[in-house]
Amino acid sequence: MTKKPAIMGALFVALASIAACGGESQPADTGDTSRAATERAAPATATGADAQATGLERSPAPANAEVFFVEPENGAVVSSPVKVEFGIAGMDVVPAGQMAEHAGHHHVLVNTGLPDLAWPIPADEQHIHFGDGSSSTELGLAPGEHTLQLLFADHLHIPHDPPVFSEVITITVE
Repeated sequence: MTKKPAIMGALFVALASIAACGGESQPADTGDTSRAATERAAPATATGADAQATGLERSPAPANAEVFFVEPENGAVVSSPVKVEFGIAGMDVVPAGQMAEHAGHHHVLVNTGLPDLAWPIPADEQHIHFGDGSSSTELGLAPGEHTLQLLFADHLHIPHDPPVFSEVITITVE
């Protein structure tokens, strides 16, 4: 019986993430450029025990899968809105809610580290979902230095196993 609340909580988080990711990408409007906001957290890794504890299973990803920024380049000086284009190799892009092997959709992390990889990715100003399957956007960012990172996730917004995420890039908005 103790697993039922954890499973129900995990189901609620997954459904809330899908609803938040309902198909349209949302530009970020975050002005937090503090050093604390840009510090990178060490990536969390979900183990079999984590999946059992959350009641969620992580979809497998090929070992050679990768996501990356086509633009902007690391160190770029840009103006807002910032045009961002995502690339992927070794996997397919599909809309949220569509289950397919070695597939998922993009999430852009703005001025934050990787979330807990055992859970669906949060949907807020720092975790922008592209559940419509898009591979580009424009972000409304305040002037200053910002960090961006891509995290690819499955139909329920849960990062793959192994996780597929890009290097962190830093851009300056003038």
